Amino acid sequence: MASHRSSTVRIAYAVAGWWVAFAALSFYWAAGGTIGVSTLGEGTGALAAEREPWFVATVAATGVLKLVPAVLALPLVRPWGDRISRRVRVVAVGGLGALSVLYGTVGIAAKLLVLVGVVTPAGIDAREFWGHLLVWDPIRVLGGALLCAVAVRSRREPSDELH
Repeated sequence: MASHRSSTVRIAYAVAGWWVAFAALSFYWAAGGTIGVSTLGEGTGALAAEREPWFVATVAATGVLKLVPAVLALPLVRPWGDRISRRVRVVAVGGLGALSVLYGTVGIAAKLLVLVGVVTPAGIDAREFWGHLLVWDPIRVLGGALLCAVAVRSRREPSDELH
């Protein structure tokens, strides 16, 4: 049983690390960094280059939103999380995980439909298409799967056993 608890803690910290890294990339872009921006498409790349205040604020806000999963996962395995009901914490983490998996999976499925010719949209931005198919959508799926894993593993464990 101890290995089950310790693996739950490791998964929770992996969730936090995953989403903090994902958020850090948004903060990097908001600060003017350019590595990886091309995978978001020409339109987004142009907006990033222009450094319009509204765009910088939007990118920074997405970074803050990407921190939410990390902030929600750790209370499942830390004593300070006990201030909120375990059920609420598990449902929040699991629900956010399911939404992330769904979002990424729908993105991948839509792009696969384009690749096999079922859907033929006008004006595809190739960099955005491949960037989302190969990088961003899988990142969301894996991050969501990690959230679901920690929610499932911690739903029946008393939190004091996880510390």
